[in-house]
Amino acid sequence: MVMIQVVMPAHLRTLAGVSKDVTLEIDGEVTRRSILDALETQYPRLRGTIREHVSGERRPFLRFFACGEDVTHESPDAPLPKEIASGAEPFYIIGAIAGG
Repeated sequence: MVMIQVVMPAHLRTLAGVSKDVTLEIDGEVTRRSILDALETQYPRLRGTIREHVSGERRPFLRFFACGEDVTHESPDAPLPKEIASGAEPFYIIGAIAGG
């Protein structure tokens, strides 16, 4: 079991009822799916806000970063870098900016 730090945008922190980054316990391989599963388990109010309820697909205007790299379009089951898996670096959920 490892401890992962997750950085979220303000609107998701508000929904989760936290004022800062969160730390999650991950049992098994550290992937985007395992992090989001643990996040939604620990903070049930986030269910459906990051991923669609039925399909499990990422909601529009959210992106995921690991070690400065955009991992949004990688497989949700792909292992994340060892820096994330060891807890040395945080996993970022970022609100994308849109408009013109």
